[in-house]
Amino acid sequence: MSDTWIAIVIGGIGTFAMRASFLAFAHRLSEVPPAVQRVLRQIPPAALAAIVVPDFVRPEGHLDLWQPHLAAGLLATVVAWKTKSIALTLLVGMAALMILKAL
Repeated sequence: MSDTWIAIVIGGIGTFAMRASFLAFAHRLSEVPPAVQRVLRQIPPAALAAIVVPDFVRPEGHLDLWQPHLAAGLLATVVAWKTKSIALTLLVGMAALMILKAL
């Protein structure tokens, strides 16, 4: 058996063990401590930022801070933060992008 297949099998066993452990010990996780809850609430925004931010600052594969996507994204971020309205955020962000691209 080659080293590649050994690595694949070990990775598969490890992945299965991690997923099965949550099922095996789920009854112990019914009460999550408040500190853990605070940390877990930060995961979705961090994951979204990790996906979105590189697209704003590196649209063509190189750092570009003077481009319309970043300005429209920052404006949409401020609108989302202040209003908490998804529809208004999308409307303002798209309108800003169209106006900035037209200039």
